[in-house]
Amino acid sequence: MSILRRRKGPELPPKPEKTHENEIEDDKDKKKKASEETSHKKVMRFGCIDNCCWFIGCVCSIWWLLLFLYNAMPASFPQYVTEAITGPLPDPPGLKLHKEGLIAKHPVVFVPGIVTGGLELWEGHSCAEGLFRKRLWGGSFGEVYKRPLCWVEHMSLNNETGLDPDGIRVRPVTGLVAADYFAPGYFVWAVLIANLARIGYEEKTMYMAAYDWRISFQNTEVRDQTLSRIKSNIEAMVATNNGKKVVVIPHSMGVLYFLHFMKWVEAPAPMGGGGGSDWCAKHIKAVMNIGAPFLGVPKAVSGLFSSEAKDVAVARAIAPGVLDKDLFRLKSLQHVMKMTRTWDATMSMIPKGGDTIWGGLDWSPEEGFNCDLKKKKSNNSQVVDQNGTVAEGSTTKKAHYGRMISFGKDVADANPSEIERVDFRDAFKGHNLANSTCEDVWTEYHDMGFAGIKAVADYKVYTAGSIIDLLRFVAPKMMKRGDAHFSHGIAENLDDPLYDHYKYWSNPLETKLPNAPDMEIFSMYGVGIPTERSYVYKLTPTSDCYIPFQIDTSAESGKEEEGSCLKGGVYTADGDETVPVLSAGYMCAKAWRGKTRFNPSGIRTYNREYDHAPPSNLLEGRGTQSGAHVDIMGNFALIEDVIRVAAGATGEEIGGDQVYSDIFKWSEKIKLKL
Repeated sequence: MSILRRRKGPELPPKPEKTHENEIEDDKDKKKKASEETSHKKVMRFGCIDNCCWFIGCVCSIWWLLLFLYNAMPASFPQYVTEAITGPLPDPPGLKLHKEGLIAKHPVVFVPGIVTGGLELWEGHSCAEGLFRKRLWGGSFGEVYKRPLCWVEHMSLNNETGLDPDGIRVRPVTGLVAADYFAPGYFVWAVLIANLARIGYEEKTMYMAAYDWRISFQNTEVRDQTLSRIKSNIEAMVATNNGKKVVVIPHSMGVLYFLHFMKWVEAPAPMGGGGGSDWCAKHIKAVMNIGAPFLGVPKAVSGLFSSEAKDVAVARAIAPGVLDKDLFRLKSLQHVMKMTRTWDATMSMIPKGGDTIWGGLDWSPEEGFNCDLKKKKSNNSQVVDQNGTVAEGSTTKKAHYGRMISFGKDVADANPSEIERVDFRDAFKGHNLANSTCEDVWTEYHDMGFAGIKAVADYKVYTAGSIIDLLRFVAPKMMKRGDAHFSHGIAENLDDPLYDHYKYWSNPLETKLPNAPDMEIFSMYGVGIPTERSYVYKLTPTSDCYIPFQIDTSAESGKEEEGSCLKGGVYTADGDETVPVLSAGYMCAKAWRGKTRFNPSGIRTYNREYDHAPPSNLLEGRGTQSGAHVDIMGNFALIEDVIRVAAGATGEEIGGDQVYSDIFKWSEKIKLKL
């Protein structure tokens, strides 16, 4: 047997012995390899962040490129593109009326509303160094981002007096620039001013009656003598324009402020301006109220109760807890509540007239309103005379608008006899919830215990008649100041000397219009936009420094409820997105129509409604046919009406009443002694 032998391979050279230098090289190689692996892992781990940074960078680059192109393009280019899409644009109202031969005649006074007037710093604490005469409100709002807590401190008022805190003075900006733009590119009065200028108006015939919209109306006179300044400016404008009376154009809360002024100017000193009972008749041709919250707004209730409105509630639903938590060391809603509850003027917009005006548990003037506003667009504009009515609108499932706050959708829908309520007014508030961590965001809720919070929820449903008591229960300090400056009831006897006090002057249901039979009053407002009317609430889960109540965004109308008005915990009715038609229209439609106890001299009143039409494309901006609360200031039809009256026309000459809503039908349901 043959024996196979494996061939011996070539001998390998002996491995060199590892020296100290070789070991060092090996260590370096290992470290380099480990470093590369770690680097690779880091890239993989933070790839998402890198992608986000690249995305943000691309967006910013594109934005700056578009901004550059926008500023580089001819001024007529946006108009050219818009006309190519929608056809030729109409002339601006001022240009159109200038071609018709209209010229400036009556001096014009603008009265801005809440939040639209600029405020600037005159004295502040150390954190506000370098901000002397810089805008804290309006403009770019840069200080909100740079030093938010300092900004909140300086925008807040004294919680006891409702006036300036020690060492802080914030004052209204003066002149037309006070409220022409709210922020860069966001007009308020600018479009109206520009169109008036086209028929010959200039600064000597236009006056912006700027005031500090945070403080109570009478305190604007006590602190700043604002009412006296308005009086002297109007007198000067009449005197320097050959005795031509002024046309006053208040907007939003400015409407209530000017109502207060008309009573103040006639009242004897020291409480009033001492102008006498014929001052308004001598100096005012017309008052053209835009977006007037004559009878208040439900939005003010949700704002004071939980620092919410529909938009905030939706934001909470999208990002649960973000606004409530200590994000970036800011408890956002708590700071907002702490600040806004020191602004006494907000209490002027709490709904007035109680259940008589706004409805009760089982009725409301708007009962049967169909919230599918698109279907109602088929209704034509109706022009009615001083005693006219409009046809009834469509009906849908009954919404209990009179229940301004309901705790739970089941309560909002329930039969009144099925609602079991426990009165909260004398309830024990329980132990104090405040602790040392809440000092910076103290609200009056921190003085309530769980028993008080439960008592509020156990009352189940609040109408306009019980809202005032609710606010007095949850915010007694705020309402103590508010009760000293405002009233929200209905006067039984307007000749009672009780109503000579200034707290009643901004409530049209507790005061008389001036003795000025030749004066005209217009209520001009948008319609066709869902507007907050009542709310479904729930209790908030307990946490530190929390606001115990919030709008229940899960409350929605069922699919079977066609045309229903509940969405995201908010029942909506017809209006301009802020002020319901009922509040804006009732006084001129009925309570002041003809000679009544509220209008003893028979001042002529007109309702001018503007049906909302959103802009057809982005290049149209905020639109020329908008009925929204602020955007209506750029509505061409409204601006034309204002210019015609300023140029000498009467209410009848511009068409009298123009009505799209059911305001006359709803007004007939309100049983108010006239």
